[in-house]
Amino acid sequence: MNQLSDRLNSLSPSATLAMSQKSNELKAQGVDVINLSVGEPDFNTPDHIKEAAKKAIDDNFSRYSPVPGYPALRNAIVEKLKKENGLEYTAAQISCANGAKQSVCNAIMVLVNPGEEVIVPAPYWVSYPEMVKLAEGTPVIVSAGIEQDFKITPEQLEAAITLKTKALILCSPSNPTGSVYTKEELAGLAAVLAKHPQVIVIADEIYEHINYIGKHESIAQFPEMKERTVIVNGVSKAYAMTGWRIGFIAGPEWLVKACNKLQGQYTSGPCSVSQKAAEAAYTGTQEPVKEMQKAFQRRRDLIVKLAKEVPGFEVNVPQGAFYLFPKCDSFFGKSCGERTIKDSDDLALYLLEEAHVACVGGASFGAPDCIRMSYATSDENIEKSICRIKEALAKLK
Repeated sequence: MNQLSDRLNSLSPSATLAMSQKSNELKAQGVDVINLSVGEPDFNTPDHIKEAAKKAIDDNFSRYSPVPGYPALRNAIVEKLKKENGLEYTAAQISCANGAKQSVCNAIMVLVNPGEEVIVPAPYWVSYPEMVKLAEGTPVIVSAGIEQDFKITPEQLEAAITLKTKALILCSPSNPTGSVYTKEELAGLAAVLAKHPQVIVIADEIYEHINYIGKHESIAQFPEMKERTVIVNGVSKAYAMTGWRIGFIAGPEWLVKACNKLQGQYTSGPCSVSQKAAEAAYTGTQEPVKEMQKAFQRRRDLIVKLAKEVPGFEVNVPQGAFYLFPKCDSFFGKSCGERTIKDSDDLALYLLEEAHVACVGGASFGAPDCIRMSYATSDENIEKSICRIKEALAKLK
């Protein structure tokens, strides 16, 4: 008997985690698989951060922490936002959680009532619509294709807003596309939102430091948006700390207090040792961040160059994060032996089994004509994987 709740049954499993699992299963069988499916830096956590964690253990940071996080970490985040983003917050406007994923989910859960709408630009990170469904809200998908660098326009945003609209989820730099909104583009969206004061922006800025245009821009910088924006960020991507599970929100105090209330009932404060490590990340040297960013930019240039040489791929140049999102619908309907490619999920599975390269089909990202490749891997793996992909795709007729 199926006794699971309707709430759970309404959710889709994570496509990125599913593909990573299939990749690992093949690896366990001895297959040489190159995994481009995981959104995770391949660098190690910088040594000074690890040392701070070791010290925290020795100093007995082993008990429950405050629900929103230690004051020292929240104050470090306040200073980071002031110094790097020119944004003024207080510690009471910061709440730390078990990763940026929980931070996004907290914000959605405290804002959205059943039947209310949340605008989700597509391509989107796979979890956004599922989190909205979990809150019994309605995801309103606004699609932006490769011809507009996967970024929505003010006109599209205006057309999507209704009396039921509660929030907009904006991810820049973007997962899965690597697209980055410029200050001018954000100003255009802010001008639309100024006419609809009921709409809150959840600004996922977790890839802030992995951008190739010089300076990160936040929609919270516009005076009319500051009190209507929830910034989501954390240490996972910039500091190679995915497993440490520390994210945060910065926003209006009423909303932060609501997130604390929610979090206090189902996870409480995040890991004490991880918080001390995150504090060291924000207050210590930023040189490792810069070095990783340089490596990602070099890899971006390499994978774009090689992918553009693959017949049938349509490739743009991502401005941030560590993903390439080529359009691949030219292969739909083509076959290799008895196998016919119906969609991008089919193509991703074909590339895993035929080329032994793990990518993720675009359907779960709201872009069924594309596939996502993570270039958070070595130059050698990038070169080898695109070579394998090119050979496998040439077999499709």
